[in-house]
Amino acid sequence: MCGKFTTKLSWTELVDYVWQTPDANDRTLSLRVMDEIPVIVWDGGDRQVLRMRWGFPHPDNWQRPQPIHARGETIDTVKAFAQPFRDGQRGILLAQTFNEAPDIKGPTIQHTITPDGPVGIAVIWRRFDIAGREPLLACCMVTVAANPLIAALPTDRMPAVLAPEDWAVWLGEEDASPDRVKACLKTQDGLRWTMTREERAQKAPRRKPVISDPAGLF
Repeated sequence: MCGKFTTKLSWTELVDYVWQTPDANDRTLSLRVMDEIPVIVWDGGDRQVLRMRWGFPHPDNWQRPQPIHARGETIDTVKAFAQPFRDGQRGILLAQTFNEAPDIKGPTIQHTITPDGPVGIAVIWRRFDIAGREPLLACCMVTVAANPLIAALPTDRMPAVLAPEDWAVWLGEEDASPDRVKACLKTQDGLRWTMTREERAQKAPRRKPVISDPAGLF
């Protein structure tokens, strides 16, 4: 499942429906599990962007992320997610790309999925009170069944990419029943998306150590 995505620096402050015109100098941010990520939320009056750690804290050690994903099909029944789902602690992260890997044994082979434009991925978030430190805002990425492109890896899950018309419902701006909110979590076909395999960086061969170049020993 997705453990990495990219976004644009300028998008981290964007909370409206209309996409900002890309700046040629706008820096791309690569974000992974345990990073602080910018999440769009609704505070009851306006949209705002909050920074949250990607990954709920493990019950035995808050510094360990567990879980990092929430299945859309059971988000309203699983104990860790049901209450924040009902309470409207739902957010959106903007992504330029996201990564997937095949569900097979062996080394992880990352693939970058590039949609045909910026996408809003659904997240569920909570505030955790942790002894000896400030409260922690943490979120999990919501997942749904993989579309045909991603299922070919093979893998059976992908991020829940929200249709633009569902943003207000998911965030809680529009009154909606729990069933209507949950219905926002559906597989996007992504017919014009692309998927490319990430090539691992090649390690430089170790040099033979000589007196004039002893660094080859290390």
